[in-house]
Amino acid sequence: MIYKFRSKAAADLIMTAPVADRMLALIGKGPSAKGIIEVAELPGAIEALERAVKAEAPQGANEDDDAGAAPGASGDHVSLRRRMWPMVEMMKRAQAGNEPIVWGV
Repeated sequence: MIYKFRSKAAADLIMTAPVADRMLALIGKGPSAKGIIEVAELPGAIEALERAVKAEAPQGANEDDDAGAAPGASGDHVSLRRRMWPMVEMMKRAQAGNEPIVWGV
């Protein structure tokens, strides 16, 4: 399944189901075909994603590194920070524009 997140305050964001399901779990929502992140929920959702990204990053990791990738790894690992950054940015724009984020509608 593919999730397409929409907000009047930002461009659409498409995520694969495994990534979107993880993101939704991190912000306290279950996977579903349709949903909404209300404006009032955005500050907490942003904080939850930023906290999860920080928790994943090894201490002393460079922000440009793929946090969590083993040294000498093939480069297939994509950090949580890189996967969540577009959603965090969408959430910040939606919050600034006082608009919710919806999917499946």
